[in-house]
Amino acid sequence: MEEWARSALRWATTQAAMRAAIRVRAHAGNADAQLLADPALREDPYPRYERLRTPAPFADGALARISVHHDVCTDVLRSEDLGQIGGFTTERLPRVLRLVLRVAGPRPGVSPIDPPSMVAVDPPDHTRYRRLVSRAFSARAVTGLRERTREIADELLDGLEREAAANGGQVDLVARYASLLPVTVVSEVLGVPVAMREQFLAWGDRAAPVLDLGLDWSTHRDVERSLVELDDWWRGHLQRLRRDPGPDLLSRLVTMVDEDGGGLTETELRATAALVVGAGFETTVNLIGNAVALLFAHPDQRRLLAEDPSLWPNAVDEVLRVDPPVQRTGRRARRDTTVHGVPVAEGEWLILLLAAANRDPRVFPDPHVFDVTRPNARDHLAFASGIHFCLGAALARMEGEVALQALFERFPGLAPAGPGRRRRTVILRGHESLPVVLGAPARRARAAPGREPAGTGPA
Repeated sequence: MEEWARSALRWATTQAAMRAAIRVRAHAGNADAQLLADPALREDPYPRYERLRTPAPFADGALARISVHHDVCTDVLRSEDLGQIGGFTTERLPRVLRLVLRVAGPRPGVSPIDPPSMVAVDPPDHTRYRRLVSRAFSARAVTGLRERTREIADELLDGLEREAAANGGQVDLVARYASLLPVTVVSEVLGVPVAMREQFLAWGDRAAPVLDLGLDWSTHRDVERSLVELDDWWRGHLQRLRRDPGPDLLSRLVTMVDEDGGGLTETELRATAALVVGAGFETTVNLIGNAVALLFAHPDQRRLLAEDPSLWPNAVDEVLRVDPPVQRTGRRARRDTTVHGVPVAEGEWLILLLAAANRDPRVFPDPHVFDVTRPNARDHLAFASGIHFCLGAALARMEGEVALQALFERFPGLAPAGPGRRRRTVILRGHESLPVVLGAPARRARAAPGREPAGTGPA
């Protein structure tokens, strides 16, 4: 059977079926389904999230029970009774659809959301993967990357200044800065040639909807093609690193496999690389873009940061709280259990609206107010919690702080040059485009950096 036909079968029995179910639920008035079905509502999803904030631990979501409560989401994320969904599961599909999926076969190439990816498996596999990879993202490792990140930021800002001079002062901040900074950093971490960064951004943009449910056929096909192309590139890259390893993370992981066989298999290496790239720049691109948009909308908060740069680390956490790059996640019951007194059956999905939990009024006073001085901004769930707490949290915080402080210090008159354009994805929230006018650059004297981010990095 041709691969396009297999892809069509996979789409019909998963994405198309979910797409139809979501539309039926939306027509019936389900608030979550309406949000998933209507891109216009996703421009500002937060009022819609509030319709799900009832006293009960869970509300009725589009395809599963859903929670917007900070304590419920935290407990689910930390529970040993609830594990990763691990990609699309088939056990609840009708028998005929399970048969069709068996004929279609698995998605081609490795995916950052399917096993053996770290985010799609539970212990003991998760423990082994994380132990091998986590050293590259420790607080000490991230501190060592801070100066290099500032150098990259300065180089990109020089380029922005030149490009703006040739284009009437305007540039697209996402395309020329917010995306290039994190992809350059993560490329160096993985030993990827800098010349590949534009291609990685293209692959990342095309593959990002893999996290969403109910994709149309064109998007589904584009996602699968992108994953295959990226997977093929990783195969060749790993071969090159075996011949000529460097000081980067992947070279160390490859060496571990070659020396004692106790590291990651070839497939696990490719899955880990795909995950680190996706998580390493997709979320940080969104963080930087969302932060700039919030600071444009709140000039009083921007003034506070100009007057006191030591607030930048806290400001990054407040951005992560108010408009997080990852809006929701899910868990599946590994056994029959209860959550806050609610019975949950083995195999049942629970959806956690992290973005709504970050605005829980029981945890955050005036939760819809953007306040860079908020004392408990860091209590957000943007990086999840428990054993699957985001491996790159410390890196994302550092990159966001360095990128934003360098940008607003270099261009204190930075202003929007028209409305930005949001990405159409559901789970990942960010800007596809953010046109700005740079304004006159400040003197090039290097400002003193803000205080180091608090905390000790990934759990």
